[in-house]
Amino acid sequence: MFEIGFGELLLVALVALLVLGPERLPVAARMAGLWIGRLRRSFQSIKAEVEREIGADEIRRQLHNERILELEQEMNKTLREPVSISPPSPPVQPFQQGDLSKPDSHKPES
Repeated sequence: MFEIGFGELLLVALVALLVLGPERLPVAARMAGLWIGRLRRSFQSIKAEVEREIGADEIRRQLHNERILELEQEMNKTLREPVSISPPSPPVQPFQQGDLSKPDSHKPES
């Protein structure tokens, strides 16, 4: 992770021994170990949460894509179905002048 070699680790231990002394070095090493463990657990927890979220996003994306595919198939099916055309209406007869004097047979007389 940090790519620390054995020589570098030995140098850090020697400096810690000189700075802290032999009495406080074991306590400091224990505290450092506890903090490193807490950090690792926190990073693992965050990593697991991110992976769960990515998985949830992937599932949402798949459901969305499936819904789009269903709609596309439904549209294609609708477009392929034959369209029913009603028979043509009877032709309209041209207006003649004598038609105004006759009472309209469709309207009731009042």
